Amino acid sequence: MADPGSPLLRIKALSKSFGTTQVLKDIDLEVPRGSVVALLGASGSGKTTLLQLIAGLQEPDEGTLLIDGRDMREVPAHARPVNMVFQSYALFPHLSVAGNIAYGLKARGTDRAERTRLVDWALELCRLEGLGGRRPEALSGGQRQRVALARCLVLKPAILLLDEPMAALDRSLRADVQRELLGIQRKLGATFILVTHDQDEAMALSDYLAVMDRGRIVQFGPPRHVYEYPANRFVATFLGTMNLFEGTGDTDGELVLKEGPRVRLEPKARLATGASGLVGVRPEKLIVSREPTGLDTEFEGLIEQLTYAGNFSQARIRVGDRRVLEATIVNREHGGAAALKIGERVHVGFAAEAAVVLPDG
Repeated sequence: MADPGSPLLRIKALSKSFGTTQVLKDIDLEVPRGSVVALLGASGSGKTTLLQLIAGLQEPDEGTLLIDGRDMREVPAHARPVNMVFQSYALFPHLSVAGNIAYGLKARGTDRAERTRLVDWALELCRLEGLGGRRPEALSGGQRQRVALARCLVLKPAILLLDEPMAALDRSLRADVQRELLGIQRKLGATFILVTHDQDEAMALSDYLAVMDRGRIVQFGPPRHVYEYPANRFVATFLGTMNLFEGTGDTDGELVLKEGPRVRLEPKARLATGASGLVGVRPEKLIVSREPTGLDTEFEGLIEQLTYAGNFSQARIRVGDRRVLEATIVNREHGGAAALKIGERVHVGFAAEAAVVLPDG
């Protein structure tokens, strides 16, 4: 029996090509038991292919894939302790909700009494009580999503794979379904691996993010850490917005920008004299004020654009001839950022600890 503290899924040096196109390159990944991992990346980064390799729908060219300590090489999809919720839900239109949920159990040869018990359990778990007799076309999008989820969970997979599970839902439904999905996962202590293009969805649902770029996992870790301390320029700019500053270290370890100003860094992050450096600061770390901010690094600029978004406003502030800073202003008061105006001159500052040094890769 596998150690309960060991990763449920362990992938090492996994690679996959289609013809002359290499889609995955030396993927290493360990998924802790009972966690939600989101695979996040641009189209073509290899997310769905990795999901298909875990499910057994594709075979790798190289590398190993172990689930609960068992090598999945030569194990067909139907024999793996894995189930998958597809983006389209793939419900059978001629079967009722209960019939859809029971389909996999029936294929396994589960007896009628046990099927009934498990279907009732799945209906209650996914808040579908009273809907067992309906056909899929009589359900809302959120209800169909829950039926697809119940059909997988009733088989008690070790790993549930979700391929863009919210993509077919209206945006207004997504937050509710996300909360339901996370509640089910926490209640079961199950292991979910999620593919999504939606960064907000990935951050809201996952315990760990695996950011993918051109067939590789370029950073893996808790969402807060990946967002606050991106591993390189790609992660910094892909995951949210990042103000980037390039320059060289001076004798005090500060970053001297090409256009002259300096960015003050924390002592532990300071650069060697003459060393090239790339520093990033998130928009919400910037303070915008008509008066000097008194912060470690400060610029003066002109508000070029001001976009109201309810709880916050997004400002684009031109600093000098070639630099535009993005700042997020929380609308704490009814006036909020409306008190500022396009064309107004302002001070923009940030603390040294807000600046993160990035490998230029």
